[in-house]
Amino acid sequence: MKLARRLRDDDILMTAWSGIPSPELCGILAGSGYDMVTVDMQHGAHAEASAFTAALQISHAGCPAALRIPVGRNDLASRALDVGFEAVIAPMINTVADAQAFADAMKYPPMGERSWGPGQALQLHKEHTPASYFAAANGETLAIAMIETRTALAALDDILAIGGIDGVFVGPSDLSISWSGGEGVEPDRDDMRQTLVDVAAKARGAGKFAAIFAVNPARSQEFASMGYRIIAVNTDTATVKAGAKAFLDMARG
Repeated sequence: MKLARRLRDDDILMTAWSGIPSPELCGILAGSGYDMVTVDMQHGAHAEASAFTAALQISHAGCPAALRIPVGRNDLASRALDVGFEAVIAPMINTVADAQAFADAMKYPPMGERSWGPGQALQLHKEHTPASYFAAANGETLAIAMIETRTALAALDDILAIGGIDGVFVGPSDLSISWSGGEGVEPDRDDMRQTLVDVAAKARGAGKFAAIFAVNPARSQEFASMGYRIIAVNTDTATVKAGAKAFLDMARG
């Protein structure tokens, strides 16, 4: 497993974002130069079958895989690790209790309450024996809590203080909804910029990492300069549409 190692090396990782329930497309994205591929079961159309098969396709392409679970589905967090995902992203982590429950599902005792059964993970991560996987998993599999509301921002320091939380992930669209009191979706709001800087700085100060979704990929380097170390480069749907347009524009002159 290499995702945690690259983050410890302070690399900046660009992740593809898969909502189309096609494991084959996930494999194509994994072989296209991204540093990782995130499979989305919250707003994406993936079900368990497509998501778990996608983990195989992504890993076979030599790329780390992450899974975003639906809200509150901590049962899927442990299963995701068992099938070989290296990270799990949990949406709408608004309180310390939310974060602790997620961390408990992600980490083996004594840190958490994850139960044993990493069958496919051991097939994919052949560097490990069962014993070495158990010894290393708490440090090599990543629990990433999404920060998407003013309530979550208020609890951020305490969420970051939880040992089983490895990083936080800002969802700018949902944050903008909470920020504006429900007035609209504006992920590029100027008045949120300093807060985005502060989240990344607090994560680094806690010895953890920050991630963010770049609705506009052109902002990726700006986010990297703020200190974000995982940046989601929009979605697979947007990628396919942009690629189709580029090819058609070339074809039509």
